[in-house]
Amino acid sequence: MSVSVVIPIYNEVENIDRLYDALRPVMDGLQEPYEILFVDDGSTDGSTERLQALAERDPRVKVIEFRHNFGQTAAMDAGLHAASGEVIITMDGDLQNDPADIPMMLAKLREGYDLVHGWRKDRHDAFLRRKVPSRIANWLISRVTGFPVHDLGCTLKAIRREIAEELHLYGEMHRFIPILAHWRGAKCVEVVTRHHPRQFGQSKYGLSRTFRVVLDLITVKYLIQYLVSPMKLFGAMGLACGAVGLGSAVATVWMKLAHGIDMTGNPLLLLTVFSFMITMQFLILGMLGELGARTYYESQGKHPYAIRRMVNFEADPRANARLSVRPPSRRAA
Repeated sequence: MSVSVVIPIYNEVENIDRLYDALRPVMDGLQEPYEILFVDDGSTDGSTERLQALAERDPRVKVIEFRHNFGQTAAMDAGLHAASGEVIITMDGDLQNDPADIPMMLAKLREGYDLVHGWRKDRHDAFLRRKVPSRIANWLISRVTGFPVHDLGCTLKAIRREIAEELHLYGEMHRFIPILAHWRGAKCVEVVTRHHPRQFGQSKYGLSRTFRVVLDLITVKYLIQYLVSPMKLFGAMGLACGAVGLGSAVATVWMKLAHGIDMTGNPLLLLTVFSFMITMQFLILGMLGELGARTYYESQGKHPYAIRRMVNFEADPRANARLSVRPPSRRAA
């Protein structure tokens, strides 16, 4: 099976040649056709020229050059959709991922999995600045999404192309690729991979990204649970506010009738009015969300489901077209 290696690059001039030299013998040893696709995310340190030199020397090296720095998620999305291989390997360009793990991950795919993602169990990074925030984030993401994972921050992954084509990444969502793929019905597995300390260049990650990850987690939670039916979320919130409003209204009337307390000066009356207003806003937001979801699916010909295969439908191309089913890809036994 053909393999594409997608590597986002941002100011990694010292690592590019070393990464290529470490990656090439591993890929040659697979004895399968392959390409190495570098995505230059607006580098300013000479990485662009180094990548161009590599591409001129080796036709299997391809380069996508961004006009300026759009971020790792954008680079990953561009690489995934430009790759031509049946399997796509994603990895960092800082030499901390080990190319020697690639054959093991491909072997795992041959067992029937659609996505294999790495776990840097023995991680060589700063404890307080990198390890602690990462562990907290992974625990939170696992609890919120219900997806068992130890290390979503590991870029080293192996993905079948048909799964990668269904992913559209925004914000900081490249770290949520296994969760988004699982939501689309992909069979995912986590494997322990090697991790090396950074030798050259500087890390582009910091504590500030933690807050952006939390915001993207809220988006992912909405996508995997409420995208198809937003009314389940906003309707439930509206009904909860309505219950509060009804309870405060009953209490206000009871206090007036039983104790003669002035309703106009009772803060529960204000709570009643406010709660009923919020109830209507949530219900209207839910209805608008329902219309938006239907527009999203129907205008683009998308479906709120994913089909792995269809049996005995080869003679009915209309069914394949209606269900947007691609021809089955060649998989190794």
